[in-house]
Amino acid sequence: MKTFKKALLMSVCAVALVVASIMGTMAYLQAETDPITNTMTVGKVAITLDEAKVTTDGVAVVDADRVTQNAYKLLPGQTYTKDPKVHVAAGSENCYLFVEVVNEIAAIEKSGATTIAEQMAAKGWTKIGDTNVYYHGTVAEAGNDVPVFDSFTISENVDDLQPYDGKTITVKAYAVQAEGFATAEAAWNATFGANP
Repeated sequence: MKTFKKALLMSVCAVALVVASIMGTMAYLQAETDPITNTMTVGKVAITLDEAKVTTDGVAVVDADRVTQNAYKLLPGQTYTKDPKVHVAAGSENCYLFVEVVNEIAAIEKSGATTIAEQMAAKGWTKIGDTNVYYHGTVAEAGNDVPVFDSFTISENVDDLQPYDGKTITVKAYAVQAEGFATAEAAWNATFGANP
């Protein structure tokens, strides 16, 4: 009986060894994919503002680089080149453009279509409420140049220019991404509220 048990134990061990050998060579079916990698970049809105370089008489200097500051000598009836442009940089996101224009000589501008305000309206700029801020009526794309106005003219009927000595015309540009806003005014209010 011992021999039988021993033989049975040997048989069971042999079967276990065969089963272990077979199981060791079996593999589960498997597969894998290449990873999906999402690299994030950050959008940007980039603009610059400049104008033609001019003499003090308001005459544009030929072939000169554009500048951010000019000085003018005011005379009655004189027209001066002042042509601020907003440049949307290459690679910028589409954006709404705004300009804040503080014109301290508006009272002595020649009336009619030559005033700064009238020129701006003709170029698609609309005033926001009771502010000095205007928005452009179209969405600006990368690489676009958007003119604000071209010149200003002093009325020939001005008797005394002395109170305007040292006065300025200041133009400052702003941009807000167009994505996510239905209108320029909505973009302005969400970003700057009532004040720039």
